[in-house]
Amino acid sequence: MRWPAAKRSLGVYIILIAFGLGVCGWQVEEHLRLKQTAAQALINRGRDITSTLGVVVRSQRRFGLVVSKDRIESALQDLVRPGVLESIAILGATGETIASAGRPVELTPEMLRQRGVYWHENSLTLMNLMDLGSAQSDVGPSAPAAIVVADERMSRAFRPSSSRRSSEPRPAPDATANPTPDAGRPPPNASGRTPSERPPFGRPPWMTSEEYDTVIQTQGVHSLVITLSTDEMVGMVQSDLVLRSLVSLLALAASLGAVLAWRNVAKNSELQIRLVRAGEMNTHLKEMNLAAAGLAHETRNPLNLIRGLAQMIAMQAENSPKLREHAGSIMEEADRVTVQLNEFIDYSKPRDAHLAPVDFTRVAADVARTLLPDIEEKRIRLRQPESPLLIEADEPLLRQTLFNLLLNAVQAVEPGGQIEIVLSPVGAREAVLEIRDDGPGVPAAQRSAIFKPYVTMRPKGVGLGLAIVQQIVSAHGWEIVCAENQPHGAVFRVSRIRIAAPLA
Repeated sequence: MRWPAAKRSLGVYIILIAFGLGVCGWQVEEHLRLKQTAAQALINRGRDITSTLGVVVRSQRRFGLVVSKDRIESALQDLVRPGVLESIAILGATGETIASAGRPVELTPEMLRQRGVYWHENSLTLMNLMDLGSAQSDVGPSAPAAIVVADERMSRAFRPSSSRRSSEPRPAPDATANPTPDAGRPPPNASGRTPSERPPFGRPPWMTSEEYDTVIQTQGVHSLVITLSTDEMVGMVQSDLVLRSLVSLLALAASLGAVLAWRNVAKNSELQIRLVRAGEMNTHLKEMNLAAAGLAHETRNPLNLIRGLAQMIAMQAENSPKLREHAGSIMEEADRVTVQLNEFIDYSKPRDAHLAPVDFTRVAADVARTLLPDIEEKRIRLRQPESPLLIEADEPLLRQTLFNLLLNAVQAVEPGGQIEIVLSPVGAREAVLEIRDDGPGVPAAQRSAIFKPYVTMRPKGVGLGLAIVQQIVSAHGWEIVCAENQPHGAVFRVSRIRIAAPLA
């Protein structure tokens, strides 16, 4: 019955602990998922910002593709927010910065080669290609979406046309010249094209074709770099980590609490079963005590009569040594049966311990005086505790326990042997009693069996002395074991003895 119960408890423990660990694993997975979602949300936010910046750049264009550097940097500066959007930079095709706002952006060769997302300790750098539509240069190849030009270059486009014309020499008209097919067409500009031939999104009117192509290569908008602060994301992730850590700790604490509660329930159930069995045994012992009392009443009188008759025969058979020897044997056997009967009656008594403070040193000295004739006969060296110590015990039962253990040691040691009684405090509220001897000891295979009834290692032993000790120890809630003494002998150790209070 005990093994299935132990297996059931182990299964419950595993389920409860697995539940707590499962909740912890679930919280870890959810935290990682939130961290990944927060990072992706920040990346999407950065991409939305780059799209907005593309609109800003497109709105600042003049003359089709040209963007004023001062105006675009002023517009970009208005978008910079410390702690949110740290910096903005517009790069050309070769990676040089042609316009920027906020703190400087640190670009590595790897970032210029592989444009994308780059995480730093406290920031996120996002590099996007800008797609603002295409334009054709005068030589034909596809041009970048826009070009950024300083304001002094832009100012040429707004000078009065009269000043431009006055500064440019104009050839005198030749009235005698023959008319050509181009007569009546507007004159070509500096680039060789007429105004009607210039496309709506071509080069500015103040640039030559060679200058326009150079500006496209050096100042054409190719990519956009922004740096976002990760402080808000990190704060959210850390708050989630703290919250989920608390949930995990609560789950583990709940699992451990459930394990301890189940353990207490199992222990309580076991204690209840033990109490029921102890009650049944107590009832059985009471019935045995009644039967033993009746048996003793019916047996002691015949034994006393037999012993008395044997004693009379021994006294009258003065001239018959053989008859005196037989009479002595009868008296010896009658005494042995009487001792066994008394021990049996003593064993069958229920043990009810009434605890009270007891001076152990005094009780040990009284028991030693009772066995003093046997101790002196075998010249045994007996060491007793000297420091007074109060323990909680039933004094008559404690005396019987000490008597049986000490008598067992006296009978085990050889003449000139040694016995020691030691009571050692363990902590502030418990003590351990040890009866040590240097006799032959008890084999390891029989150290637990010697506390059973009618198990003895002496030829003439009854085998109830240590069984009675076991009953008394159990009635007090103590524990007793038999161990090996060094270098030889036996140690009877009684533990879990409650200390009442030290004597003054």
